Amino acid sequence: MKVFISGVAGFLGSHLADRLLSLGHEVVGTDNLIGGYEDNVNPKIEFHTYDCKYRNSMAKITKGCDVIYHCASTAYEGLSVFSPHLVTENTYQITMSLLSAAIENKAKRFVFCSSMARYGYQEKVPFTEDMICNPVDPYGIAKYASELTIQNLARVHDFEYVIAVPHNIIGPRQKYDDPFRNVAAIMINLMLQGRQPIIYGDGQQKRCFSFINDVIDCLEKMVTSDKGVGEVINIGPDEEYVSINQLAQTIAKLLNFDLKPIYLPDRPMEVKHATCSAEKARKLLDYKTKYTLEQGLSEMIEYIKTRGVKPFRYHLDIEIKNQKTPRSWTEKLF
Repeated sequence: MKVFISGVAGFLGSHLADRLLSLGHEVVGTDNLIGGYEDNVNPKIEFHTYDCKYRNSMAKITKGCDVIYHCASTAYEGLSVFSPHLVTENTYQITMSLLSAAIENKAKRFVFCSSMARYGYQEKVPFTEDMICNPVDPYGIAKYASELTIQNLARVHDFEYVIAVPHNIIGPRQKYDDPFRNVAAIMINLMLQGRQPIIYGDGQQKRCFSFINDVIDCLEKMVTSDKGVGEVINIGPDEEYVSINQLAQTIAKLLNFDLKPIYLPDRPMEVKHATCSAEKARKLLDYKTKYTLEQGLSEMIEYIKTRGVKPFRYHLDIEIKNQKTPRSWTEKLF
């Protein structure tokens, strides 16, 4: 089968490409390298550096592809409140560009990687797929709007779709010199430099973290199985639900680091408690959590040690700067 992956130089897209190649599929991919490393790209794929926002380019390189995996996105939930144009253009608009091209080329299936941000504020956790979505920031709104448009056009143009909702993925190849996202990677990069991590608010925000291989186990089945077609499916562990303080403590323990976090004010619109139920993924995709949080963090640590620590790159424009913009960004504290 011929499969297209957007964001193929990124963390998720590159691992997915490796898995699909190992299963004998032909893989085509593109990445504008905003959020990935070019050396993540497997040399066996047909690789392009087109930006997904250019629809005609997407139509050209997706021709003949049976399945489209849309992994590309500027997945910056916190930053989206301060750079809404950048984030929504590279979330909703690129989805429409690629989706339109996929429909034109008669791709059989469109697999969209959404986000836990779709749920926003809810009265209870864990989040289940039947909850009414209540996104609270431009990124979450753009992801949910993308889902609704995919479902709408599928009814009109008769193609298959699956909406995957991964939960806080961690692992090797995650961009760790990015100051705007990837909390575990940021903390590891800082501590390996002998620097204290920065935590927003009181650090009691709670999350679950998914190791990359566990997520890929589900995504690969979205090519080979029809069980998830037409479904929204959470993918992520619901066993280890930890605070950001606990995450920092776990990383510090693994590194034998004397932890004294720096606390800054809360980021606007950050959801306090967010975790998902994985029951649907277990039922439809035989999802299993094979990696504990400590195992996943250990692999990340070894990856970053091997690759070498990096200074943080403030590579994205902050469109709105005011008293609510985090000091960690405006003063480049990372």
